[in-house]
Formats: sequence, structure tokens, C-alpha cells
Amino acid sequence: MEIKLWINGKLTEDNIEPDTPLLEYVRSKGCLSVKRGCETSNCGLCTLWIDEKPVLSCTVLAARANGKHITTLEGLQEEAKEFGEFMAKEGADQCGYCNPGFIMNVLAMVRELKEFSDEDIKEYLVGNLCRCTGYMGQFRAVKAFLNYKRGGER
Repeated sequence: MEIKLWINGKLTEDNIEPDTPLLEYVRSKGCLSVKRGCETSNCGLCTLWIDEKPVLSCTVLAARANGKHITTLEGLQEEAKEFGEFMAKEGADQCGYCNPGFIMNVLAMVRELKEFSDEDIKEYLVGNLCRCTGYMGQFRAVKAFLNYKRGGER
């Protein structure tokens, strides 16, 4: 089947098998930040955006993205770098394997939440598993980053 979509602003047209997962499709286009983890929508490693909304690409067919705009971490490098500085300051970065999916959700949170509470942050990130940390450093980094993006100090 033919699909036409935009990946990080670049138009892509292809003929694909109807059962191609979006995860495999974007990786075939060089978006290697989108990682395969559980393949059951449980770990968050494969998070990307479809029309600015985070989705788990391991359980979405590429055909469902037809006509949509896909954003991966490769398309948000400056914002990701900015958030990475907050992660480093809190010592929250360990092996980094979970970072792309985690960062995609944090950057979506910046866009979606006008105000936030600790519970909002926890609820938003409940689907992102990190096997290296106890999450507290990540939580502090996200909270500091959101405060900064809302006009707070760095």
C-alpha cells in the first residue's frame, strides 16, 4: 500500500506492507532514536509524535500515519539538548537507552501542560521505564525544566 507522510518536516512517500509497524518504518528512514524495547506498549522507548501527540510506535501501523506529520528526536535536537542540560545537572542520566522516548514525552508535556503539579508529571511519564535510575533525578530535572520553560530560572 502507498503512504505519504512527513518525517521531521520532510515528505516521504513509499509503498509498504500493510502490517509494517511505524517503529520499523521510521527506523528504515534513519530515525534511529526510535528504539525497540518491549513491543507491547509498556516501556516507552519507541515514543514519537504523530501530529504533535506522543504515541508508542511499536503498536501503531505505519499505514495509520498516512497523511500525518511524524516527529522524532532527530527533529527536536535543540530542545532535546536544552533538556539534556537539566538532566546532567541533576545527575539523572545513566545508560541513556530510555532517553529518546522519555525526552519525547517531556517535550510534549512542555507543549501540552499550561500548568503542572508533581502528580501531572508522574502521570505523564508513567509509561517510560528506566532500568538504571530511581526516577528521582529525572523527576527533579523534568520539574526544573518545566519551571524554566514557564519563565522560571535555569
